[in-house]
This record gives sequence, structure tokens and C-alpha cells, in this order.
Amino acid sequence: MADSSVGLGGEDDEVPAAALLRRTAGELGVVLPAPSGAWERIVEFDDPGTGRRAVVNPPDPDRGRPYQVRLTGHGAPLAGGLTGEVAEVVTATAAWMGGANLVAVAAAAPFVRFRDWALAHERERLDEVELTWMIKLDRVHHPPYDRHPRAHALLAAAYAQPVLRRLVPVNSHFNLWFSTSRAQPWTARVGEVIDPNHEGRYAVWSSGELLSCFDTAEEAVALVVAGLPEGTGPAR
Repeated sequence: MADSSVGLGGEDDEVPAAALLRRTAGELGVVLPAPSGAWERIVEFDDPGTGRRAVVNPPDPDRGRPYQVRLTGHGAPLAGGLTGEVAEVVTATAAWMGGANLVAVAAAAPFVRFRDWALAHERERLDEVELTWMIKLDRVHHPPYDRHPRAHALLAAAYAQPVLRRLVPVNSHFNLWFSTSRAQPWTARVGEVIDPNHEGRYAVWSSGELLSCFDTAEEAVALVVAGLPEGTGPAR
């Protein structure tokens, strides 16, 4: 990424991507706040007062990717989408940073997508553990995570187990394990670790030792559940 951030000396110092967004906003007659940061491949908008954030990635011709927009609020990535139209990018960003809710943003810029959990969280904040699960499960809809279906299948299989759903899911290099601590999940692991990509299978590990391999995520998750201490959870 080029180290060419938004200049402070005037429009002539603007990064091209940020300048295009500003000009388009002027042509559309919408209010777009000044970026909090801008580089060759990313433009960011932040409102510390409301906690809202919009991140715009300009098109990447080498990868055949159009504009990507991600919208964050209430402490979570709530919505996003891909579009080839800069006017849609500006409309979505201006609406979100201007205080519109998810439904209104999607109505103004139909490329924006969100799941039911995001709408529920916008209306009334989800429990912290549930929110962590939703954010991780939602990643399958967004690049680059959409290229890892096995990791997503593992998360979905684990979430289907009520005892695991009450624990904090933790990932590292797509490996998955569980924690009983909300504040410090890395220090309170319970149960075993599941690797979704071990020689094309789902492997269950305990203290660095391979316990077993399975063809399905459900089988690997079942082994972890069976080995949990009695009375495990919920995370605190």
C-alpha cells in the first residue's frame, strides 16, 4: 500500500481515490464527511461521537474487484457490499455516516447487504458472546474470508452445539477453539483445538498431540463437545 495519506494542505494534496469520492459527492449534492484517513487502496471515514465507520476500498483491476464498502456501528461490522459505481459508494457512505439506519442505507444503495443479526444488533445490542459468533460466521460473505468454506463449515457446526454457543470462539490460522473468558479469551481455553485444513480433513488436537481426524466438521465438533468438563460455560 502506498504511503500517501490524505494531505492537510488542500485539495491538491488529496489521494486520487478520496478526491474522486469528494467530487462525486459534490455532483450528487450529498454531504460526505472528510476522510479520517486515505491511501491508494483504502479510504476511511470515522465518527468518534457515534462510533460509526465506513471503509472504502477502490477497485483492484488486477483482481477484477470493484469498489468494496464496509460499514461499522455499535462495535461491529454490520454491512457491506461490492459495486462498480462510485456514485453508489458515495451514497451509501454519506447515508451511513449521516446517521441513516441499515434499512435506509440499503434502500438508497441496494448493493449494501446485511444479515438479520446485524439488524437486530442495531436495534438492541446483542450479548457479547453471541455478537462474536455472528461476526465470525458472517465473514463467509466477505472477501477474502469467502475463499475458506471449510473454516466456515467448522464455525457453523460448532455454533449448532448449545454448549459451545455459550463459549467465546477463538481463531488462529483458521484453527478453532473455545474460551470461558470474555475479557481474555486467549488465556482461558477449554476443550481441544480443531484444524479444518489438516491434510484435507478436520483434525482435533490436544496439547499439540493429534487425537483424531474426521471427514466432516460435525464429527470433529462432536469429539470436542464430548470431552468438555461437566458444567462448562457460559463464558464470563
